[in-house]
Amino acid sequence: MSEFNEFDQQGSVPERNTGSIISHAFEMYKGVFLYAFVAMIIYLIGGFVIQALTGFNSAGFADDIKSNGGDFSDFNIWAAPGFTSYISLSWLLGLLLAPLYVGLIFMVNKYNTKNPIEFSDLFIGYRQNFVNILIYSIISGIITSVAAFFCVIPVFFVYPLLMLGYPILLFENATAMDALGKTFNIAKENYGTFLGTTVLGILISFAGVILCGFGIILTAPFIMVVMYSLYCAFLGKPRQITFNK
Repeated sequence: MSEFNEFDQQGSVPERNTGSIISHAFEMYKGVFLYAFVAMIIYLIGGFVIQALTGFNSAGFADDIKSNGGDFSDFNIWAAPGFTSYISLSWLLGLLLAPLYVGLIFMVNKYNTKNPIEFSDLFIGYRQNFVNILIYSIISGIITSVAAFFCVIPVFFVYPLLMLGYPILLFENATAMDALGKTFNIAKENYGTFLGTTVLGILISFAGVILCGFGIILTAPFIMVVMYSLYCAFLGKPRQITFNK
């Protein structure tokens, strides 16, 4: 069982503008960097296991794309061996690891409020509001997938409306639908700030691909920290979660 305790003794809160929120996220990320790295390693290991199970070779697939000479008229991605199973299991993996990202947000809050961080904190999402985290992950995944279906660009306009969902689920113990409604209402009223912060956060998260392909594991979790900083800016310092022994 968990309890929520109010606290107001320490912890920084950014101003409600993109620059302040991103700067705050950078400061927070430095404190949980190693744990974020561990979370990504877990994700990568899961990805390697899926490739082994499905037989889909993403590296070989990338080579096929490069060797295609720019002619994709006869290129059928769905015909690639194991691709369908790979996509399905990858989606399932992302769903099951969503509580891990929530755990990272929890660690950021502990760092911000100068509370000692424990490795087990990374897995709090599997103990705190687990079912609603999964439901929210499914709903938000469907929303972003539909946006991506029309074109990748609409994702950048839709995703800001979902940015507060995970922090709300964690710190307010909300239901998935309540979290979805609350993040949507707050984001639409402050859409300019949410859009700018989300786009910049995503670009920074994918900076590892540009700097060094494998470096994505160092930068990808940054967007989760941006979610926390947005929550602090618009909803104040979160409540502290404690567990009954």
